Amino acid sequence: MSTMTYAGTAVEVDAEGFMIDPSQWNEDVAAAIAAEAGIGELSDRHLQVVHFMRDRYLESGTAPSIRTLGKASGVPIKELYELFPKGPAKLAAKIAGIPKPRGCI
Repeated sequence: MSTMTYAGTAVEVDAEGFMIDPSQWNEDVAAAIAAEAGIGELSDRHLQVVHFMRDRYLESGTAPSIRTLGKASGVPIKELYELFPKGPAKLAAKIAGIPKPRGCI
C-alpha cells in the first residue's frame, strides 16, 4: 500500500493505483486521476459513469462489470470506450475511487 496525492489530497492506493478507502474520494481527486490517465477534463457523461460506478459499489460492495455498466448506466458500451479508452470499467473505477472490477486485467 502506498500514498498518492491528488488535488492536494493524500489517498491510500493499492499496487495498481486504485484507492483503498472510497471515502477519501471527491470530484477534485477524480479530475486529477483522470488528468493523470490522459482523459483531460471530465464531462457530464464522464461524471455520469463515475457516479454510477461509485453508487453501485457503495450499494453492493462490488464494482460493476463493463456489461452492467453499458446496460445500466445510461451510456452505451461504444461511448464508454470513447470516454474511457483502454478499458472503460477499470479506468472509470479508478477515477471513481473504488476497487478494480472483478474480471478486469
